[in-house]
Amino acid sequence: MTTSWGDVTLTRHPEDPRDPLRAWDAADEYLLNHLAETGIGLSGTVAVLGDRWGALVTALHAAGAGELVQISDSYLGREATRANLARAGAAPDAVRLLTTQDPPPERIDVLLVRVPKSLALLEDQLHRLAPAVHAETVIVGTGMVKEIHTSTLTLFERILGHTRTSLAVKKARLIHTTPDPAAAPGPNPWPYRYALPADTPAPGLAGRTVVNQAGVFCADRLDIGTRFLLGHLPHGLGHARVADLGCGNGVVGLAVALAEPDAELLFTDESYQAVASAEENFRTHAGEGRKAEFAVGDGLADVPAGSLDLVLNNPPFHSHQATTDRTARRMFADARRALRPGGELWVVGNRHLGYHVTLRRIFGNSELVASDPKFVVLRAVRR
Repeated sequence: MTTSWGDVTLTRHPEDPRDPLRAWDAADEYLLNHLAETGIGLSGTVAVLGDRWGALVTALHAAGAGELVQISDSYLGREATRANLARAGAAPDAVRLLTTQDPPPERIDVLLVRVPKSLALLEDQLHRLAPAVHAETVIVGTGMVKEIHTSTLTLFERILGHTRTSLAVKKARLIHTTPDPAAAPGPNPWPYRYALPADTPAPGLAGRTVVNQAGVFCADRLDIGTRFLLGHLPHGLGHARVADLGCGNGVVGLAVALAEPDAELLFTDESYQAVASAEENFRTHAGEGRKAEFAVGDGLADVPAGSLDLVLNNPPFHSHQATTDRTARRMFADARRALRPGGELWVVGNRHLGYHVTLRRIFGNSELVASDPKFVVLRAVRR
């Protein structure tokens, strides 16, 4: 990526030379060009929210910015940031890397916001960052035109102060907000709690109140794909070691914990918000003394080979705005490696995604467990 402070080489994480998607886009370029052209002072605390693969902080480090802080919900994004900063010659502590679950900086002099896909996550984080903003804070957001809606601008306006947008350049826009110390945004509505429907198709789940941190997929209701999987979970697992891969708020793993008292559970997701939700839901409902593992990471990459008996998975098929099956393919391959011989991967997905073909390539087999007009549940066995 070419910037006013020099070229920076950027990759996503994990690095894959076959991946056609770049680690930056026109929105990142627009924001960086604006900072350079306007000469905005970067000597104070510069907080960057939603920097997807570290493009912004890597470039700002090259620009000689003061105290750089990145705030991200993505484990993969944070690992990409580490790699990109190291490639640029930055010291390991050059940028303070925070998660969306960490306490934010106490004072922010420049706030840069890469608009996330989730409006809820944006709302939550703006509420959390607002106390650190002062009257002289420079606030600039960025995103592709299709990512910035009236509702997006309304959040900036209500929580931080007067907001306007720029003209579009290469289908990207900037958001300019003037801090209003008198702003009264009201309470942060996140995390959100709701009761699972009475007809939830899993023993013991119906009517239980679950929590979702902002940004977790389908944060205000039970996802219909998850609902379908809940109605077709395997039974009689005994002391099986079970992973809820891409756990979201952990409802699938919780259903197993309630139905299978001897099963060992691992909840894993690349979202810090998701794992925090899953852990709270498990602690609340699984029963006193019941243990489980919770890991924010790159799927099952850090799980020992042959250590799992069952993997349950509702894989995402979007990477930010891009539609891709790359994440699902990596999840399936990681599951195969982590499963013992005879272990099983159970997957729910939209029928049109053709996961049965991918599973046959990776596992050598795929069995249809259940289907309806929209979803399929598939089973693959580690031979």
